[in-house]
Amino acid sequence: MSGVALKLIVGLGNPGEEYARTRHNAGFRLLDELARRHGGSFRLEARHQGELARIRIGALELWLLKPQSFMNNSGAPTASVAGFYRISPEEILVAYDELDFPPGVARLKQGGGHAGHNGMRSILAHVGEAVWRLRIGVGRADGRREGVNYVLGRAPAAEEQLIHDSIAAAADAIPVMLEQGAQKAMHQLHACDAAAPSGPAP
Repeated sequence: MSGVALKLIVGLGNPGEEYARTRHNAGFRLLDELARRHGGSFRLEARHQGELARIRIGALELWLLKPQSFMNNSGAPTASVAGFYRISPEEILVAYDELDFPPGVARLKQGGGHAGHNGMRSILAHVGEAVWRLRIGVGRADGRREGVNYVLGRAPAAEEQLIHDSIAAAADAIPVMLEQGAQKAMHQLHACDAAAPSGPAP
C-alpha cells in the first residue's frame, strides 16, 4: 500500500497566548506536537503571514504552517506557502477542530465542503477542495451550545484530556499516512476511539 506524499501540513488556530489552549486551536496544537516529535522549530515568515517549521518523517520532508492571520483568513497564508513551494492541493493536509465529533475522536478524509468552519471556508476559497483534512473532535456542550464563545473557550479537564489524547493519536497516524496510506491511518484513528463518548458518525 503506497503512502500519501504530503508536502505541507496546515494547522488552524488563532495567534496569541489567550487562544493557545482553546478548542479552536486544536490544529495549532497538533503542529506543535509534530514539531516536538520530529525536530521542527517554528519561525515567523512575514511574507507568508505564518509560522513555518520544516520536519522530516521517514524519507519525506514537510512544511508545517500555523497561519498568523486569524482563523477566518487562514486561506491566504496557505495559498502563499503552497504557491511559493509549488505544492498542489492534494499534497496539503489541514488539521482543525470539529464540533460534530466528540472530544477524543479524530478523523482523516480528502475533499468535501467546509461544513460551516470559517477557517476551512477560507482554505477552500484560496486553495480548493482537494486538500486532505484531519478533523479533531471538540464536541458541542449539551448538544446545543456552539459558536464563537464555545470554540474560543477552554475545555474542562476531562474533555481536555480526551482532546490531548486525540491530538497524540493524530500525530501517531500521520507517519502511517505518509508511509502506508490514508486507509491504514484512518483505521488506526478509528481504533483510538474507545475512550471517547459516543457521537455522530463521521
